[in-house]
Amino acid sequence: MSSSETQTVAPPETRQGIGVSPGTAYGPVVQVSPPVRPPRNEPAVDDQDAALSDIRAAFEAVAVSLEQRATLVDDTAQQILKATALMARDKGLVKASAKELAAGHGRATSIDLAIETFAAKFDALGGYFAERVADLRDVGSRAVAAVLGVPAPGVPAFTEPSVIVAEDLAPAETATLDRSRVIGIITEAGGRTSHTAILAAQMGIPAVVQLVGATSIPVGTAVALDGDSGEVTIAPDMELVSQQRERAARRSEALSHLSGAGATSDGHAVALLANIGGVEDAVSAGALDLEGVGLFRTEFVFLSATTAPTVQEQTEIYRGVFAPFGGRRVVVRTLDAGADKPLKFADLGPEENPALGRRGLRLSAEQPDLLDAQLEALGIAARETGADVRVMAPMVATAEEAAWFARRVRDNGLPKAGVMIEVPGAALRSRHVLEEVDFGSLGTNDLAQYTMAADRMQGALSDLLDPWQPAVLDVVAAACEGAAAVDRPIGVCGESAGDPLLALVLVGLGVSSLSMAPSKVPVVRLALSLHSVAECQTLAAAARAARTAGDALTAVRDAARSELTTLL
Repeated sequence: MSSSETQTVAPPETRQGIGVSPGTAYGPVVQVSPPVRPPRNEPAVDDQDAALSDIRAAFEAVAVSLEQRATLVDDTAQQILKATALMARDKGLVKASAKELAAGHGRATSIDLAIETFAAKFDALGGYFAERVADLRDVGSRAVAAVLGVPAPGVPAFTEPSVIVAEDLAPAETATLDRSRVIGIITEAGGRTSHTAILAAQMGIPAVVQLVGATSIPVGTAVALDGDSGEVTIAPDMELVSQQRERAARRSEALSHLSGAGATSDGHAVALLANIGGVEDAVSAGALDLEGVGLFRTEFVFLSATTAPTVQEQTEIYRGVFAPFGGRRVVVRTLDAGADKPLKFADLGPEENPALGRRGLRLSAEQPDLLDAQLEALGIAARETGADVRVMAPMVATAEEAAWFARRVRDNGLPKAGVMIEVPGAALRSRHVLEEVDFGSLGTNDLAQYTMAADRMQGALSDLLDPWQPAVLDVVAAACEGAAAVDRPIGVCGESAGDPLLALVLVGLGVSSLSMAPSKVPVVRLALSLHSVAECQTLAAAARAARTAGDALTAVRDAARSELTTLL
């Protein structure tokens, strides 16, 4: 018997990750080249001044490269890249590198050690800082490559449609992927709210994160991924691939027959809205079959600025965001920044636990000029465009805070004020909080973080942060009950809004609008159209009665209509 006849083929292996961008893909693996590391035992430099000049030039080259990439991408990605370029220009990195040079390290090693010093600080601070560790290390790797005179890390050249696999994709890589060739993304790290997840959903590329052993999958190995379920099958048989393709075709066919406003099968309206980050996102979303914007994240306007944007500068941006939506609603979240999202022009000093510190509306209370300038600009842009602008504040915890914010909104000629419900205290007392404003919006990402006492950027805690956690659903239910008691609409603008099964549960709990990445809207529209309000309420009760997050998902999947579940 020949060797070819005795050779055995490894059976397909299915691994479970977290699906963060819907859809399926099948193709060969392309492994992203790992970060550039400094040489082992790199010798000390002879001329520290010259070496420091080289390091400074390397960081500046990284910043320039990121800014150049930013000119080629859409708005959300553009703002992320600009913010990362600012990180590369942080003088603290150069100062930390100088200390390492003085300690006897070489150029590349000094950069690497300086980056790791900052990364440890970021991890300890948590929140937004922890979220930026991957970006920070990418900046460092690129700077190391620059001083060594070698190619920067990143996606290698390839010609056929492929699945990109990495430890964690940095924004510089994700934002500039060629969508005609990248058919799927898999990462070993990351989470539901990582930059990879946000950008993949924005770009409509199926993606799975938190897949154990992803970087050990050999280059060229065929994989089949499911961005809805989070399953990745290595070396799948063609029967599975055919099933995926058949399901994708049936899904596409089912979605093609639906359009217009979101509604349940018995005609109960549920507005389907988009999450956006700026003007280009608005232009793209404005051309789609959507009812408006449920979350305009204005912090990007501030995070990429070195000084506070003027009223005139902000007005121009807001005018560009509002115009594509005509008379449709645009829900604006005021500046969501603070100790955990540092602004050079609004530094309140270090805090031991920034995630629980002066962020969101708490920053605005201490820096009211920032809020007043933003509200003035929003008011001008709303009047000039005639848009249905509704303004909400992040991190509201009490009725007093809600009342304070509402007064400032109305003083600037904006008719509708709202609050983000992302603090359990506000959810439990939503009746009193929402009594002060016109609407509420559940930020389920932060709400899950604070309810489960689990940092949303800690991949190891992803099970606790699962939006199907019954405890989180209980808190959502409490918020909805309070909203109903004072006759205030309440929506969801967290990642859970884009999950078609969880969207049914949210509607059953009393949610009246769902805001998500535009690519997720069609399947949510389909899910709603197949179920009545009563059925959604039954599904919500089943999810809340479950013992675990997995049990909740299983209960809803089993009870939902097969016309939907067979497409997921």
